[in-house]
Amino acid sequence: MNTLICAASMLLAATVPAFAQSPSPDVLKDLAPTGKLRAAINLGNGVLAQTDAATGKPKGITPDLAMELGRRLGVPVELVVYQAAGKVFDAVKDGAWDVSFVAIEPVRAAEIEFSAPYVIIEGTYMVPKDSPLKAIADVDRSGVRIAVGVGSAYDLYLTRTLKSATLVRAAVGGGQAMIEMFVNDKLEAAAGVKQPLVAYASDHPEMRVMDGHFMEIQQAMGTPKGRLAGAAYLRAFVEEMKASGFVADAIKRSNQSAAVAPPAAK
Repeated sequence: MNTLICAASMLLAATVPAFAQSPSPDVLKDLAPTGKLRAAINLGNGVLAQTDAATGKPKGITPDLAMELGRRLGVPVELVVYQAAGKVFDAVKDGAWDVSFVAIEPVRAAEIEFSAPYVIIEGTYMVPKDSPLKAIADVDRSGVRIAVGVGSAYDLYLTRTLKSATLVRAAVGGGQAMIEMFVNDKLEAAAGVKQPLVAYASDHPEMRVMDGHFMEIQQAMGTPKGRLAGAAYLRAFVEEMKASGFVADAIKRSNQSAAVAPPAAK
């Protein structure tokens, strides 16, 4: 885990939507209990965050959202960097962060108050090009070993839903470690976020990514369980960021592709 501290820029209150003009003391206590917003950034999902080659700092939609939230709260932002979503979740028990960007999952919901999703990405499989596994449904059969990043959204989902296939977990967690294990151990399939799997297969013609997906990964913002005022503020913040085009613009700026989530049900 690494931390980077950035000053959240301050703009005129007139430019801020009504819900964010004057965050209540309870909201500030929940989201910035140390006087700064500590935002967990997962570099293991390249769709959401990347390392800037020039500065070495995180960039992408999740750092952008963190900085905008800090600006609206009127507090500095500390980016707390992790290499996998599982590491982010583990750190909630230590009080290491105030907001996070991880997929909604029942196991995580026991410890995290979630917003509605801000983007939806697909979880799918990569297999060797000559694999007899042709469709998503083919993968869940006896003798098939599937590489996953430990504690990832797709690990948690497949743990709940697979009936016959076996999960093999990369201890490091992040997507690259999972792909390396899949290749080195000659496993039958790798499960992961579609975009990095497609990028890998485009450079390795001996691999192919299956059509379709086994899950839709709902990426959301969250705060530790029990921070109810902060959670309510995050939910309103996420809806504003989707409606205003901020999320779509941040995805475009980072040269990534992902579907902006629809408005939350009322």
